[in-house]
Amino acid sequence: MRKSRFTEAQIIGMLKEQEAGMATAELCRRHGLSPATFYKLKARYGGMELSDAKRLKQLEDENAKLKRLLADAMLDNVVLKDLLGKP
Repeated sequence: MRKSRFTEAQIIGMLKEQEAGMATAELCRRHGLSPATFYKLKARYGGMELSDAKRLKQLEDENAKLKRLLADAMLDNVVLKDLLGKP
């Protein structure tokens, strides 16, 4: 996945500016992003505080690590079954 050029703190700051009454078009122009990108970020980070966003990132990293461990374990099982199944 491509790394965002904005940090979670910057994204939440932009969302707070928009909630405070700044027009979306003005906000997008000022920060250099498209309205589609803004609404995608709003869908993901809308209603979050900075601590919530950091916790979300931590959980996503942990989830990715666990998925890799599961894939490795499943691969090991397949290799062992192949070795035991063949004479």
